[in-house]
Amino acid sequence: MTHPSSPKLLITCGDPAGIGPEVAIASWTRSAAHATARLRVVASADMLAATLRDTPGLLPPGLPPLSLETVAADDDRPSRRETLLVIEPSARGEPVRRGRISAAGGAAAIRALETAFDCVRRGQARAIVTGPLNKEAIHAAGHDVPGHTEWLARACGLPDAAASMMLWLPAAGGAQGGLGVVHATLHESLRDALGHLSTPTIVAAGRRLARVLAALLDRPARLAVAALNPHGGEGGLFGDEEPRLVAPAVERLIADGLDVAGPLPADTLFLRASQGAFDGVVALYHDQGHIPVKLLGMHRAVNITLGLPVVRTSVAHGTAFDIVGTGSADPSSMLAAIDVARRLVAAGGADVTAASATGSGQTDR
Repeated sequence: MTHPSSPKLLITCGDPAGIGPEVAIASWTRSAAHATARLRVVASADMLAATLRDTPGLLPPGLPPLSLETVAADDDRPSRRETLLVIEPSARGEPVRRGRISAAGGAAAIRALETAFDCVRRGQARAIVTGPLNKEAIHAAGHDVPGHTEWLARACGLPDAAASMMLWLPAAGGAQGGLGVVHATLHESLRDALGHLSTPTIVAAGRRLARVLAALLDRPARLAVAALNPHGGEGGLFGDEEPRLVAPAVERLIADGLDVAGPLPADTLFLRASQGAFDGVVALYHDQGHIPVKLLGMHRAVNITLGLPVVRTSVAHGTAFDIVGTGSADPSSMLAAIDVARRLVAAGGADVTAASATGSGQTDR
């Protein structure tokens, strides 16, 4: 039975036209977090009911039919696998056609996120676990944000650069440990990312990564910082960013007492990290970190937002419009995201994920 003081965690589906509703329902019926947390899904109950009705294979074998119940944001009852507890977004919108990019889908995703964030801001919940967005859809709906991370930063009254994206890849097979990768830049073009990269952004990302990994691993983490250029720049032949930006950041992290190596060439660094040489990697731009993590285990990876006064985790996959309604969507990433949110809240919540350990953090650009 869930303890009366167990935290409330809110799950949003992302774009309801994608597989977000499917993985939310499938995860609800499979998650062990009901024993230690109170789960809620923030979404249209009608949309969830239609997803449940029209998608095969969402429920595990032997489970009784899943019932849906709409509850108020301040409802504190325990959650159970058999009854999906739904908080309706604050406003209704147009119907969303599944499997298609649309402004209606983007608008619905943002309405759910707004409602979930408001619940956390009011103290009615402790964390948000988000499903996948489609950036074209949210732009079509009139929202000029690249994704969840930047939307949350702005909702907190902070610049986009105040946040860091982190991917956490739990060890396979339920083993202890895992690999964390934090990004020194956000969702932006490679040209913009290189223009924003600085020693302070790398230092802030490394400090945040070290703090969160210490909470997840229950010990100090072994970190590495990736080089920007091929072969680490080859002594300046392929660029000067390593000695000018990256090496000074590594020195500052070491001066903090952290176990850090770098800058190390990215083409071999991630192989070494996957074999256990490091617990965490500071990647300097989006694809440098995302590609290796998704190759290593996209369906069990978790996206964690760092640097903001709210705990937010997310799936690490996209909306997958092409498989909507087929019953083939894998809920593993959502299950992991729920579990990581629970663990982060237990370890201190936003005190762990928001700390930048610097006076200026990533806003020093």
